[in-house]
Amino acid sequence: MGRMQHGQPLPLAPAGSVTVAPGVELLEVDAGGVVLLWGRAAWCWDAGDIVGRRLAAVQLVDTGSARHGEVMAAFAIADVTLRAWRSDYATGGVKALIPAKRGPKGPSKLTEAKVSEIIEARAKGASMDAVAIGAGVSRDSVARALAAQTTPAPVTTSSPDALEPLATPLPRPDERQAARSGSLAEAAPVITQGASLPLAGALIILPALAATGLIEAATTVYTRARSAFYGLRSLVLTVVFTAMVGEPRAEGLTRINPADLGRLLGLDRAPEVSTLRRRMAGLAAEGRSGELLAALARRHVAANQAAAGVFYADGHVRAYHGKARLPKAHLARMRLAMPAEEDTWVADARGDGVLVWNAAPGASLVGELRRVATEVRALVGPDARPTIAFDRGGWSPALFAELVAAGFHILTYRKGTKVAEPRSAFVPHVLTDEFGRQHKYLLADRRVRIASKQKAKTRYFACRQIVRLDPDSGHQTQVLTTRTDPDPAPIAHAMFSRWRIENFFRYGRKHYNLDGMDSYAKVDDDPARLVPNPDKWAAKAKVTDAKAALGAARATEGAAALAGGRTKAGAKEIGAAFDQAEAELARLQAEAKAVPAKIPLGQRHPDAKRMDGERKRILDAIRLATYNAESALARRLAGHYARAEDEGRALLREIYSSPADLEILDGELHVRINALSAPRRTKAMAALCEELNATETTYPGTDLRLVYSAKAA
Repeated sequence: MGRMQHGQPLPLAPAGSVTVAPGVELLEVDAGGVVLLWGRAAWCWDAGDIVGRRLAAVQLVDTGSARHGEVMAAFAIADVTLRAWRSDYATGGVKALIPAKRGPKGPSKLTEAKVSEIIEARAKGASMDAVAIGAGVSRDSVARALAAQTTPAPVTTSSPDALEPLATPLPRPDERQAARSGSLAEAAPVITQGASLPLAGALIILPALAATGLIEAATTVYTRARSAFYGLRSLVLTVVFTAMVGEPRAEGLTRINPADLGRLLGLDRAPEVSTLRRRMAGLAAEGRSGELLAALARRHVAANQAAAGVFYADGHVRAYHGKARLPKAHLARMRLAMPAEEDTWVADARGDGVLVWNAAPGASLVGELRRVATEVRALVGPDARPTIAFDRGGWSPALFAELVAAGFHILTYRKGTKVAEPRSAFVPHVLTDEFGRQHKYLLADRRVRIASKQKAKTRYFACRQIVRLDPDSGHQTQVLTTRTDPDPAPIAHAMFSRWRIENFFRYGRKHYNLDGMDSYAKVDDDPARLVPNPDKWAAKAKVTDAKAALGAARATEGAAALAGGRTKAGAKEIGAAFDQAEAELARLQAEAKAVPAKIPLGQRHPDAKRMDGERKRILDAIRLATYNAESALARRLAGHYARAEDEGRALLREIYSSPADLEILDGELHVRINALSAPRRTKAMAALCEELNATETTYPGTDLRLVYSAKAA
């Protein structure tokens, strides 16, 4: 017998039980609950036996059968609650686990009528605090009333007439509680079926958004995203949909019915402003926005090779109106310098966004173009020879030579004094663009050499000059390039299409919060960064004043000497005074020369700050993908809408804000969008829906294939 070994019995977990720890199972049914240790009942309680359930939870931890966190998750209780139970049991035994009656001795305010009132108010989109105030109960009472509800399974209907108008998403308290306990990674989307659902037309963006790879890139980059009811998919789509319906800022969530936005997410309601900010701050803490932008750029270039032959680069300044000391930048549209952050943007030949980063304070476009070349080379590969187009801010013949040596073509406007081309040098050219429109140009084409001073030597950069003549005004626009296309018209058109990136900025400012800071979090500026020394300016001003005074004195005395009004002694005295003034001027010049032109920023402004741009870059990446998706839809409209180039985006914004029916039929999510403001617009939308159906896109997070259609007027 002494040599017999007793093994643990095999675990026998009954159906429906929850694993607490290895060998420990929890089973709760309507009649009560039981905890099994290796298949044997160890603790049990009847329905309503609060003390028995608390005792089981406490003793599971105290006996070492399970860890504190495991019991907390299995019993769906908060950390502080379990700690309080254990403390009460340790001091007062089982009696201490009996719940004490708190609050007034009168009956509970949560009557059936009150619970129904709370559920109805919450379903209409009111916040928890607003529901509590309206019902005259506490916020905790509202939470208890909502927690009593369950989430039914989605219902499939077979006829549009059977759809409930303005159907309200059903509450999902069980999943929210599971997310709080850490046992739910992300709430799965559940489509709310109904008729005339507000903003449901915004779902039309999903096929084009899927082509950008936004959700896949985000989930690949941010692999450590925390478990929560609103997962990464929900957060990304929240930013996408709020921008589409005209509320790109986080505060815009307060101006959108949360139930309306929740339907688009496949949830009961949209996240609140504080939730979105907190979650975005958590993602920003990982510092991976650059990886997200790079992943989106690689996907975009691979899918749009035809547009990857030309890249437009330009800077965009975001003004700051707070109280912190930020570096200044010139805001061209306001014609002044003010505290601001400057971003460098790169767009493709169509004007779609490719990359963005925060430029260093005082950075010039010449310096930024070197980074543009590095980033673009990583996207297109070592063998491609794309064209980098930019305005006169990037003028530098030395830089041109660097870019050509690195395997790029350059395309820019000529800067400085220009010699006009003779009228006889211009030849008519015609180019047909992607919209089928013809562009007529009068062009002169010849080789030129651009001189530049480099290290006290004059060097020359050979290139091609294409000049456009305006036949009405006679104005000539000179363009420089290293491209060797036999026809100069495509080159001229590419240069004159640089307005596309300007249009991107203009549209982004209005509809995508491009100028917004998105976060007012700040970091210390680099104290070693060199900035202009104000003492240098003061020293130079003294030299200038001394020179002016000496010059004026010489002019006055010279006039007096010519008039013969000076004696020999007086002239000697005046000469000595001039010698003394010249010595003082020499001293001031020496002092000014000794003062450094630049000093470390920390010496001048130790409190200098920069905006922490990580959260801004994450949101920029999402909005950039959304803009590109919208651009793709606008291009698809070109064959179905006569004014697609001018009004395509306005038409899309009308679709985004339109109501639609949502219905699940045979594994398909049918989105029937209401008729638009004009028959021609509805007809164009119907044609667009047919094209999108051919992509066979599924709703994110489900296997439901999206099927779009337009309702008859």
